[in-house]
Amino acid sequence: MGMIIVPEYIKGLIFDCDGTLVDSMPMHMKAWEHAITSAGAPWHYDFIFSRKGMSSKGVVDLYNKELGTSLDIETVSKIKQSFFRQHHSGTKPIDAVVDVARRYHGVLPMAVASGGSRENVNSQLEVIGIRNLFDVILTADDDVEPKPSPQIFLEAAKRIGVSPELCQVFEDGDLGLEAAHRIGMLATDIRIFQ
Repeated sequence: MGMIIVPEYIKGLIFDCDGTLVDSMPMHMKAWEHAITSAGAPWHYDFIFSRKGMSSKGVVDLYNKELGTSLDIETVSKIKQSFFRQHHSGTKPIDAVVDVARRYHGVLPMAVASGGSRENVNSQLEVIGIRNLFDVILTADDDVEPKPSPQIFLEAAKRIGVSPELCQVFEDGDLGLEAAHRIGMLATDIRIFQ
């Protein structure tokens, strides 16, 4: 525990949103359970939880492939997103990570790189009062490959004008941490600060 350190050589910061800046994972899991069970499929918490950071459509596609279901990708994704939007007003900040964003606002360029939808990411950042801290926000609605591909991080680094090896990524998901490591970014697992 303690304060998260940003080494002096770092010139840009990239943050995941759900589970990193905002404590929204419990509500995301409820939204997933609602969407999957309302579509008539069995609920597998561990499968969904282990895919955090991926786009909703990517998660549903894998759910079908690996668990033998035949969920409609568009419909289940929309149900999940809608349920989440209706219930996310209680979103709370993850203080140790939000502290980093506040300390470095105006000091280093910063981006959000999330597998969530643009609408959900923006509204969550607004709820906790930090939307204005970020120069760039990339989401599943942008034309980038989702995590575990490192493309969303590479695009975030490009948009803030910082070489990947000079970026620090803040993540709570194994897929995001793996993606950041693969391209030489300093990957910080924020779970140890909670």
